[in-house]
Amino acid sequence: MSDIRVLVVDDSAVVRKIFTEALSKEPGIEVVGTAPDPYVARDKIVSLKPDVITLDVEMPRMDGITFLRKIMKYYPLPVIIVSSLTAKGGKMALEAMEIGAVEVLSKPGSSYSVGDMKQQLADKIRAAARVNVRAARPQAASASPVSRPATRALTETTNKVVAIGASTGGTEALKAVLTRFPVTMPGIVVVQHMPPNFTTAFAERLNGLCEIAVKEAEDGDAVLPGRALIAPGNFHMLLKRSGARYYVNVKTGPMVCHQRPAVDVLFNSTAQYAGANAVGAILTGMGSDGAKGLLKMREAGARTLGQDEASCVVYGMPKEAWKAGAVEKQYPLDRIADEIINLL
Repeated sequence: MSDIRVLVVDDSAVVRKIFTEALSKEPGIEVVGTAPDPYVARDKIVSLKPDVITLDVEMPRMDGITFLRKIMKYYPLPVIIVSSLTAKGGKMALEAMEIGAVEVLSKPGSSYSVGDMKQQLADKIRAAARVNVRAARPQAASASPVSRPATRALTETTNKVVAIGASTGGTEALKAVLTRFPVTMPGIVVVQHMPPNFTTAFAERLNGLCEIAVKEAEDGDAVLPGRALIAPGNFHMLLKRSGARYYVNVKTGPMVCHQRPAVDVLFNSTAQYAGANAVGAILTGMGSDGAKGLLKMREAGARTLGQDEASCVVYGMPKEAWKAGAVEKQYPLDRIADEIINLL
C-alpha cells in the first residue's frame, strides 16, 4: 500500500515545520508539500494530488473556510482542520466540519505538548485517508434553528438513558440524530472525540438546532429528560446514579483507546449504573473505542445499535463493535434516531 500523501496548508512557518518533521517519522505518511496560503495550496493540490490536506482556518489573503468551500465544490478530498484553542477557533472549526471537513486538530500550543500533537496528527491523517468523502459532505437537510416552546420543563429524574459515542464524521452524524429527537426523550449522554473548546461550540450549535436542550457537560450535571450532555474535550465523562437520579462525573485521567474523552469510559459506566434501562448507539469513527463498553452494556441488558458501513464517514468503531457482538443491529444514519426511539 502506498504512503498517504499529505499537503500542509498553514500561514505559520513554525506549524508547517513541526507538522512536516513530525510526519516524516511516521510510517506510511509522506508530506508531499506545504503552502502558506490557499492560493499556493490550490496550485499544489492540482500538481501534487494529495490524499489528505491539513488546513488552518485563520489565514491571510483567503480564510480557510472560504477555501474549504472551494475544495469541496471543485476537488473534494479529506480535509483536517487545524485551529487554535479559542472560542472563535472552535466556532470556525465547527463551521468547517459542517461544510465537509472530516477532523479537527488543535494547533500546537501551551495546552498541548508537541509530543501529544504528533500522535494526534498522525492518527487523524490515517483516519482521514480512510474517509468516505461522499458520506462526509453535508446533506441537504435544513440546519435552521428550531422554534421551541417558551419553557422546556425538565423533570428531576429520567428512567431510561441513551448513551451515544462517535468520532471521525461524528459531528454531522450526531446532528442528524439529535435534531430528530423530541423534547420528550429520556436523558442523553454523548462522547464525541474533540479537543477542548470545540465541544463547547459544538454543544452550543446543537442547542440552537434541536428540540431537546444540549449542553457541554459539567461535573455533577443531572441527566434529565429532554436534555443531552456532551462530554467536554480532554475530559472523560461517566454516568453515575444516586437513588433514582442519574448524573455525570466529568474528570481527567489516562487516555483510553488513545482518547480523552473516551466512549468506552462512558459506556462502561452506563452498563454499571443504568443496565437494562439504557440504549447504546455507536456512530462513525476510526478505531475501536466504544466496542468493549457497548458489549458490557449489552451484557447488562441494554439495547444496542450501530451505524452501518454505507453511511459512515469511517466504518471503524461501529465495525469493531459489530465484530465484538456488542451491536444488536446496524442501521443507516437516517434511521438511527427512530430506531433509538423504538428501542426505548
